[in-house]
Amino acid sequence: MGTTAAAGRPILVIGGGIGGMAAALGLAQLGHPVDLFEQAAEVGEIGAGIQLGPNAFAAMDALGVGPNARRRAVYTDDLVMMDAVDESEVARIPVREAFRERFGNPYAVIHRADIHLSIFEGVQAAPNVRVHTSAKVEKVEIDAGGVRVTDAAGRVHEGAAVVGADGVRSVVRQKLVGDTHRVSGHVVYRAVVPKAEMPADLRWNAAAIWVGPNCHLVHYPLRGGEQYNLVVTFHSREQEEWSIRDGSREEVLSYFTGIGPGPRRLLDLPSSWRRWATADRDPVEKWGEGPATLLGDAAHPMMQYLAQGACMALEDAVTLREALKAAGGDIEQGFRLYESKRIVRTARVVLSVREMGRLYHAGGIERLVRNSLWKGRPAERFYDAMDWLYSWKVATCLD
Repeated sequence: MGTTAAAGRPILVIGGGIGGMAAALGLAQLGHPVDLFEQAAEVGEIGAGIQLGPNAFAAMDALGVGPNARRRAVYTDDLVMMDAVDESEVARIPVREAFRERFGNPYAVIHRADIHLSIFEGVQAAPNVRVHTSAKVEKVEIDAGGVRVTDAAGRVHEGAAVVGADGVRSVVRQKLVGDTHRVSGHVVYRAVVPKAEMPADLRWNAAAIWVGPNCHLVHYPLRGGEQYNLVVTFHSREQEEWSIRDGSREEVLSYFTGIGPGPRRLLDLPSSWRRWATADRDPVEKWGEGPATLLGDAAHPMMQYLAQGACMALEDAVTLREALKAAGGDIEQGFRLYESKRIVRTARVVLSVREMGRLYHAGGIERLVRNSLWKGRPAERFYDAMDWLYSWKVATCLD
């Protein structure tokens, strides 16, 4: 018999990001007491914009926070791919009525802080969730009787189970899997610029990507179109280490010498940049043992090329809830069921993301082949290609 949340012992969720918040909310909805540990002094999110596929809305609706996020999202008309070298349009995928009809939900963009707040509002309304801030977990112990975590202040917290949602440098994953990350060499710069500073001819209601050799640029509107999210990615010349820090305009400009003047204008807009040296992990066949499992970036860190990191974490949270429900209170059985339904799907996304990055950053003849394959392709063919990803539903998440 597996572990149960007997005698009111909480499930410990490590990490208060999008995935951790969603997991805490889903577990609370089953009646479990939850202790959520966030290392920052305040609950919140850093970063800029993120994209939300229909699968993310399906997951948020299942958690009851869909209306919160929908109020704050910007609904794009199209996904647009432009060639950054000759400034030609490679592909335009409408995400309007036909897209919504096909997948049951919209495609949207949102500030990361706004989606985080939308989930946190649900957590705040749950009486059985306690949020601990300034609580960086440094040690995890797991045995048949439950779990103990120790934070940086030396405080020990006990629970029936632990869910590691503590991101790409997960302490829980180190305990359960013990693998190492893979530094991609791809550097991402992110910034937000006011609408007034965005060139009028680029104020598209679209998630737009300009693809170039070993680099690309992304822009889309945020917060009712009053801001624009700007993301640039390039293959670094340096030996990178996984990190986040302030970036420099000079570095960005040095990597985008081969693109046209239209997209190059975007590089002059931000007054400040944040620089992410990205990494992922090779997918693994096992996430947990006993009353312990992983979720979100702790389970399947991925690069950004399919805009699915947050979407996958939301799917994880809902599937975890449904698996525990199906297991009738047996936490270990529920955790293993959850893992069995998520590991292959998320591995497919991680590997697809890597391949998509290669296509985006094609140069030479590969660039021309990519453009010829996608130019003029009907929207329905793009929809068919993305069906496996966007058609996720809570009703079938355990099938």
